[in-house]
Amino acid sequence: MAQFGSVTVPEVLSAETDPEGESGDPQSGCDDTAELDDTAELDDTAERDDTAERDDTAERDDTAELDDTAESAPSAFRGAVEWVAVLVGAILVALVVRTFVLQAFSIPSSSMESTLEIRDRLLVNKLSYRFGDVERGDIVVFFRPESLPSPYDDLIKRVIGLPGEVVEGNGNQVFINGEPLAEPYLDAGVVTQDFGPVEVPADHVFVMGDNRSNSADSRVFGTIEIDRIEGEAFLRYWPLPRIGAP
Repeated sequence: MAQFGSVTVPEVLSAETDPEGESGDPQSGCDDTAELDDTAELDDTAERDDTAERDDTAERDDTAELDDTAESAPSAFRGAVEWVAVLVGAILVALVVRTFVLQAFSIPSSSMESTLEIRDRLLVNKLSYRFGDVERGDIVVFFRPESLPSPYDDLIKRVIGLPGEVVEGNGNQVFINGEPLAEPYLDAGVVTQDFGPVEVPADHVFVMGDNRSNSADSRVFGTIEIDRIEGEAFLRYWPLPRIGAP
């Protein structure tokens, strides 16, 4: 302590200010602030870039999704049109086949037993008599004669007499022009009642069922025109254990 008279004055210690004291160099503080500003600016730039990139990606995704949707719509329409065309074509083919080539029939009665039984299913060839003649022994499907009351529009019988022939039943035997007709397709014990003689007109045939005692055939409604024949039954396809020619 320095004393001046009676007054004591604290000694002032002079200390050199530390250039790197608590407050630090003013220039260094400025540099730190600038560096912080640069870092923040870089962060903001990077964030904006990321945001822009995400926006671009989302926009591209949306555009791609819209393109896919736009592309899938015509594709689905074309697919539907193709399916409709296929179905219409299949129906037309089926109609043509059914009308001119083949048709399926179900046996509704016992008139052809045991050759054909009830609920047997057959395929009938409609081209048979467009390119060939009706033959004796053929099993044919024909339009029911108007003179025969029946719930069925189509009948199925076996051809017995051909145009110009004389058919007669006598003594459990069928005769054609006076000659006995061999009928191996009949079951043993089948009885053929006497009928005729009947002369078959031109363009007609005489038909009978194999179950002679339970068949309404030419003995009832007379001979039928060949033009009434729809086709020849050539294949039984149901039931499976009996598949084959009738």
